[in-house]
Amino acid sequence: MRWFRRRKHDQPWEVVGCEIVEPVLMFDESEIDIVRIGAYDTCRKYIFDFKRHVPDGDQSVNALLFSQHQLLQEVARKHYNVLLLEGWTLTRLRRGKQNRLEVEYIGRAGYVSGKPPASRRPPFIAVLRGQRMPL
Repeated sequence: MRWFRRRKHDQPWEVVGCEIVEPVLMFDESEIDIVRIGAYDTCRKYIFDFKRHVPDGDQSVNALLFSQHQLLQEVARKHYNVLLLEGWTLTRLRRGKQNRLEVEYIGRAGYVSGKPPASRRPPFIAVLRGQRMPL
């Protein structure tokens, strides 16, 4: 049996920053008519690599929006049409000249009757605006 070995010239990723938003309700009960709620939270991690430049706040926002969209598509395949609870963790990593964003997006799926409400932006997304990784 061979154990996983990191090549000697591979440096580990250094954590540069991390923002965490715990799952929060995205809708008021009076806004929607909930038919059913998923039994558990759905959580997925998405990784975005940047080879030569440092990601800025707008790229962090775009990564978060992409992650939300992907999670919503996944719960739609399970016959849900909204995320009732949403939260996320965005971790900024650096290794040499490479930079990476890891987005862990969490949501509780639900099904509402009628036309589902328009998708809302991820909660507290404004904390990412104008941010840049330290050099």
